[in-house]
Amino acid sequence: MNPLPEMGVKCEVLFTVNGETKKLLAHPMERLLDVLRNELGLTGAKEGCGEGECGSCSVLMDGVLVNSCLVPVLQAKDADIVTIEGLAARGKLNDLQEAFLRCGGAQCGICTPGMILAAAHLLHGKPEPTLDEIREALSGNLCRCTGYMQIFEAVAEAARRRNEAAP
Repeated sequence: MNPLPEMGVKCEVLFTVNGETKKLLAHPMERLLDVLRNELGLTGAKEGCGEGECGSCSVLMDGVLVNSCLVPVLQAKDADIVTIEGLAARGKLNDLQEAFLRCGGAQCGICTPGMILAAAHLLHGKPEPTLDEIREALSGNLCRCTGYMQIFEAVAEAARRRNEAAP
């Protein structure tokens, strides 16, 4: 017996997105990016290249930074997913989002959600990253507007502010 559903048949997928349990019917190989944007209305993740090269569609899945354009929705079954919308608490931007605004790291907005999620992933594991560590952590994300320095400065500023606020 084949454990995978047929290609034309939708299957039930249950996962958590930004702290809320979601259950939906989707084609197993439908991209997580499309489900987030079209079915759940979470348009922060962007379609950039569709090939996993630009990072515009990045989300956190079970704490790991992934390109949602490459993830079949069936692979996200039972996963905990965080999108850019999930970083803001009660309508208030988080420190990384604010730092991107202050430092000019958010310009056209296509790469910004992926950059911020990549930075959040970095800062979760390395609260005091060096400039080289920031560059490496964001190397999977492409930006055509800023020249990257404002983005790196935003991540460094958010790290500094977090560390100053820590007890």
